Amino acid sequence: MQRKILWTLQIIEELERIPEIYFKHIECSDGLYEIRVQMGSNIFRIFCFFDDDNLVVVGNGFQKKSQKTPPEEIERANRIKKEYYEEKQKPD
Repeated sequence: MQRKILWTLQIIEELERIPEIYFKHIECSDGLYEIRVQMGSNIFRIFCFFDDDNLVVVGNGFQKKSQKTPPEEIERANRIKKEYYEEKQKPD
C-alpha cells in the first residue's frame, strides 16, 4: 500500500492535469482536497491543501469504509490546515 501511495503522490507531482480518480476537491470545504488511493478493495483518502498555489501540504489520511467521508475526518483536516497556517505566520 505504501508503494501505491508514493506512486499516486508522484502522479500528482508530475502531471499538469490530475485525473479526479487520484485528486479531488472536497465539496463544502475551504481549499481541502483528497488524494485518492485504491488497492484492491482497500480505499484510502489523504487530505491535503495548497500553499502558495504550488506546494501541496499533506495532512491526515484514513481508510474509507463507506460512501460518505466521515465529518470528523474533514474537521481534523481543517484543524491541521489551520494549525499549519498559524505556525507559518509565527515570527522566526
